[in-house]
Amino acid sequence: MKIIKDIKEIQNLTENLRKEGKSIGFVPTMGYLHEGHLSLVRESIKENSITFVSIFVNPTQFGPAEDFSSYPRDLERDRDLLENEGVDYLFYPTSKTMYPSGYSTFVNVNLLDETLCGRRREGHFRGVVTVVLKLFNIVQPHSTYFGQKDAQQALIIRQMIEDLNLNIRFRVLPIIREKDGLAMSSRNRYLTADEREQAVALYKSLKKAEELFERGERRSLKIKQEILKILYSHDLLKIDYVEIVDLAKLRPLNIIKDKALVAVAVYLGKARLIDNTILGGNNEDLCS
Repeated sequence: MKIIKDIKEIQNLTENLRKEGKSIGFVPTMGYLHEGHLSLVRESIKENSITFVSIFVNPTQFGPAEDFSSYPRDLERDRDLLENEGVDYLFYPTSKTMYPSGYSTFVNVNLLDETLCGRRREGHFRGVVTVVLKLFNIVQPHSTYFGQKDAQQALIIRQMIEDLNLNIRFRVLPIIREKDGLAMSSRNRYLTADEREQAVALYKSLKKAEELFERGERRSLKIKQEILKILYSHDLLKIDYVEIVDLAKLRPLNIIKDKALVAVAVYLGKARLIDNTILGGNNEDLCS
């Protein structure tokens, strides 16, 4: 695996690979990789001739009081994991490379960024969409891979690809979980032993929502009440939101007529954890 830090080198490389008829898969990450990331990498390797992974902790998607400076970083560990998977190229730019002096262009996806995490993290998705579009323009992939855990992010990136007519195949893969159900996240390392024990409440609450839906419950309020009952029974959790929304515009649903995204976010010590489930559907519903 070759590590590349220069944008022009990546662009020249991918231009030549395309001329050779190679299919390019791309997995953008912020590093400190876990099995969730690696599941995306494996799918890209399975479906493409060449796989690129990027590692870039993007400063523009962090708020002033968020964890940009403390976000976990370990390039040596990540490099070994990616090499063992058979990744071809790692793009590892600096902040100055991605945002040089005088940089002033940002991209917004309106409406979709105003709910759920977007309502709590002002400017977050502007930073996400901007950096992802830049990475797409640099790597020029045929296919790109995201995870269901960041469902709102996936829907926003999908909308950006559609609106800007990008010729990129967009894939969203299932959430990868620990044995007890906790969704894998780089931020799980912030949790103390007691917090880690209570973190599984997110998964338990979503399983309850699935159980109610399978038994015929379609009232969002009733499902939310049962979710909140589980979360409130864990004293270390501070609930950020519990929402049941549609999969098109992320609008709140009173009655679930077809499919719905159940999304939860909580604060647990230093960590902000998110999780979700799709009632009546699966990760493929986030792709198109």
